Amino acid sequence: MKWDWQQPDWPEFRWDSVSLAASETRFLLQSGILIGSVNYLADDDRAAVTIAFMTGGALQTSEIEGELPNRDRVQSSLRRQFGLDVGDRRIPPTERGISEMMIALYRDFAEPLTDETPFALHRMVVSGRHDIEAVGSYCEHADAMQGVSGFSHKPKVHFEVPPSQDVPLKKMG
Repeated sequence: MKWDWQQPDWPEFRWDSVSLAASETRFLLQSGILIGSVNYLADDDRAAVTIAFMTGGALQTSEIEGELPNRDRVQSSLRRQFGLDVGDRRIPPTERGISEMMIALYRDFAEPLTDETPFALHRMVVSGRHDIEAVGSYCEHADAMQGVSGFSHKPKVHFEVPPSQDVPLKKMG
């Protein structure tokens, strides 16, 4: 499988809307059902469903960075971010950082994408870690790098980024 950055037209992304039409239709239908269902819930239940979805996304995102945050602490941190009561529970940096990232994505999804956007999100997701060289900036490396999780005998590759010299110096958005 070729990664996006290995395509001949990278970074000028193109897609075939016809080949995506069936998947887009299925996504829109399922999203509409979910949104319609959530709209009929009481405020507390709606918040609980939103937090449950965000927690799943937070845990998957953390896995890419090699983190295994505590689900209950992530949910408590998300509840706090939404202004809901969590008592005086202390939330460690890992869980607080990933929940801050999820809230930023939830609230700012329509904002223009700039170089600073992924940098800010990365600073949140690796909050409290001191083992990562480039936090909130572009990496500088000679070879392609992979985001990998799982066991060493059966790794799961989440993404691969190009060597630094192959990253275009263009503005996003």
